[in-house]
Amino acid sequence: MSFLKKPQFAIPAVLVAGSAAYYYSTLSAATSAPAASSLKPAFKGEFTDFKLAKVKELSKDTKLFTFNFNSPDEPSGLTTASCILAKFVTPKGSNVVRPYTPISSPEQTGSFDLLIKHYEGGKFTSHIFGLKEGDTVAFKGPIVKWKWEANSYEDISLIGGGTGITPLYQLITEILKNKNDNTKINLLYGSKTPSDILLKPELDALAAKYPEQFKLTYFVDSKEGDKSFNGEVGFITKDVLQKNLSGPTEKSHVFVCGPPALYKAISGTKKGPTDQGEVSGVLAELGYDKTHVFKF
Repeated sequence: MSFLKKPQFAIPAVLVAGSAAYYYSTLSAATSAPAASSLKPAFKGEFTDFKLAKVKELSKDTKLFTFNFNSPDEPSGLTTASCILAKFVTPKGSNVVRPYTPISSPEQTGSFDLLIKHYEGGKFTSHIFGLKEGDTVAFKGPIVKWKWEANSYEDISLIGGGTGITPLYQLITEILKNKNDNTKINLLYGSKTPSDILLKPELDALAAKYPEQFKLTYFVDSKEGDKSFNGEVGFITKDVLQKNLSGPTEKSHVFVCGPPALYKAISGTKKGPTDQGEVSGVLAELGYDKTHVFKF
């Protein structure tokens, strides 16, 4: 399946393999902050082993992995928006390290949740999908990607596809749980079909609870006979962005996360983990530059 029909204007909704099935408890944890813990954060400056507590299959190649900290009261030390590094050692002694963005709230204690899609031939995903409850994985972090400050902007636009929803979901829940943060959020999220939309129950619930602050639009390649789907069938085009974005101003910001084809068409790719590179693609055509756009 091609990601791009008209390179300068459009991308098809992103190919993902996931499921809308997900437990509602994550939403509750993300929108209510428990009492602060006196314990030191679980994530430290060095790799630390955590036990796999639960695996929930969401589809044939997407699973939810819950890892426990050493204490049920232990805080994560995560901030929004940040990721962590996961590591395993191959039989030949090589280190395989990959970044992942937890979808659990930074305030959640005792455990954290990762939503991971299995990629054919992927070393780390093949490893983690073969684990059983009680097995351990080494993690290190957090690595802050964008330190969110309440009311930094009047509004933000989030453009995502597939598992790229994870850092965007961090931003959404962080903003909406804070009664003093009035930032308006506009999420444009592309998937292959309605059943491929990750975290859909949680996103729908948040959109229903905060209709004045959180606008949500799904884009899919095909409805696949789902008559209840209430999103758009087609591409995230230049026209769509022009109608939905506030424009390149100091009062708004755009965050992008998804597969390479999405970056290439919408914002341009990053040069490296710490180098955003210049903005290109549709956003550049609309007048945006790197002062207006952040690529996760």
